[in-house]
Amino acid sequence: MTAELHSRRTVLSTGAAVAGAAVGAVALTACGSDKPSAGPAAAPPAAAPGETLTALSDIEVGQAKAAKTADGKDVIVTRTAEGTAAAFSAICTHQGCAVVPEGAELKCPCHNSIFDAKTGAVKKGPADQPLPSIAVKVTNGQVVTA
Repeated sequence: MTAELHSRRTVLSTGAAVAGAAVGAVALTACGSDKPSAGPAAAPPAAAPGETLTALSDIEVGQAKAAKTADGKDVIVTRTAEGTAAAFSAICTHQGCAVVPEGAELKCPCHNSIFDAKTGAVKKGPADQPLPSIAVKVTNGQVVTA
């Protein structure tokens, strides 16, 4: 009888361990998926009209700079030409990491998505949506929200 109980106990504990491992493997597989996700909501940060983001002279033509709105939201400001600028949310549309300006590109350090700094368009995935734009204008040498 002891051998029979031991046998049942071994079968039950082994079965529970296998089931637990299977559940863990499924959970880890979901975290490591290579499929693009819907990502965070693609709404740009709300900024009141006339809010100064940066001085235009702080950015070289064709380059971008990280900035923040008055309420602390991350944005990217690009000097598109001598007297013009564009701005975008700095939050990657893949999984919500903050992108970093590198020359004429914006790179996501989390999953290596690359965006065009002038347009916010995706140049390389896994992101499949552009960065949301923020309306800006240049007033008295300052890039301000429009």
